[in-house]
Amino acid sequence: MDRIFRALADTTRRDILRRTMAGEASVSQLAAAYDMSFAAVQKHVAVLEGAGLVTKQPQGRERMIRGNPEMVQKAQALLGRYEEVWRARIDRLDALLADD
Repeated sequence: MDRIFRALADTTRRDILRRTMAGEASVSQLAAAYDMSFAAVQKHVAVLEGAGLVTKQPQGRERMIRGNPEMVQKAQALLGRYEEVWRARIDRLDALLADD
């Protein structure tokens, strides 16, 4: 999970993930969308791939990048559990304040 959240801490990587969840794209196509070098976009993709958030498939001379919904769901499930904990704490606090 640490790798996932580290990867998602960067705005560009979150945007790359968003784009690749909507449909596959080559690194070249992704790089065209950003004001940075091809190599910089490749590094961002490598971080996402290392976290399991995207997969890279060869297609001819290009590498097609796809978002991995399973890993996004795992992160979402973890955040959901934290939300439940905090909601329960807030409910207990509300109940305590209502007793006064």
